[in-house]
Amino acid sequence: MGKKRKTARGKETGGERVQQRRSAMNIKDEVAYIIGRAQKHEARFVSLGPLVFFSTESGDAWMLDTEDAMALCLARDGLPQPVRIVETEQQFGIEWDRQFCIDGDMFTATDRFGRTTSIIGYPTTEILGAIRRAGGRSLPE
Repeated sequence: MGKKRKTARGKETGGERVQQRRSAMNIKDEVAYIIGRAQKHEARFVSLGPLVFFSTESGDAWMLDTEDAMALCLARDGLPQPVRIVETEQQFGIEWDRQFCIDGDMFTATDRFGRTTSIIGYPTTEILGAIRRAGGRSLPE
């Protein structure tokens, strides 16, 4: 893992995690940040309460709900994907469209229609570490 440094946004960079209190949470800002990293093909990990955001060197970005193993693809090959997120100061709503699991070096996402996408090459060890730090449950196998 690369050397960590704080940016002006309070993020640690270099393939790492960031945790923020609810009063400082802004999910849409984190989505924009992680998509930006994906577009630059930079691997990043951000924890925001029970949510984990990550980008990959291949240009993909995801948001994960660590409590319910839900996933939302934010970018593929650097291209932002359509998402629905509603956020107020007190609460937020996310239209999750997949469930995910990690088995070894394979990240698998299954949509509501049962279509499964399995990806080998994501930094699954780091993703699992971010999930543990966010207090996430054990993932379904």
